[in-house]
Amino acid sequence: MSLLERLNDDMKQAMKNKEKDRLSVIRMVKASLQNEAIKLGTKELSEDTELTVLSRELKQRKDSLHEFDKAGREDLVEKLRTEISIVELYMPKQLSEEELSVIVKETIAEVGAASKADMGKVMAAIMPKVKGKADGSLVNKFVQQHLS
Repeated sequence: MSLLERLNDDMKQAMKNKEKDRLSVIRMVKASLQNEAIKLGTKELSEDTELTVLSRELKQRKDSLHEFDKAGREDLVEKLRTEISIVELYMPKQLSEEELSVIVKETIAEVGAASKADMGKVMAAIMPKVKGKADGSLVNKFVQQHLS
């Protein structure tokens, strides 16, 4: 089942169950996917592109959550936490810290990185491997740890 089919099924279920928050988030994600398809001029998106769109949606919400949290807007923070949990349902299973650490070590060895000066090379090599399965800031932190 493609992501769009899954979103359509979940949207129908959310309508039946009168889950307004869930319905709203699903519609936003669906709209983002459709906008991306229009932008690329295709009818269907590849899984990789769908994952990119989902990651972007999740990142936007996490960034907003951080800003609202700093501003003390608890009303908006709760709403965003709910949205994040809904979007995360459509993301692939996240890598554990141990799995991510192993991938970082392997990639550093592949690239032949020795110092923090090689950080860009390592990040460029590792991000396609963990796309959608790990947060970029977490990957960055692990790479810095292993290069120092």
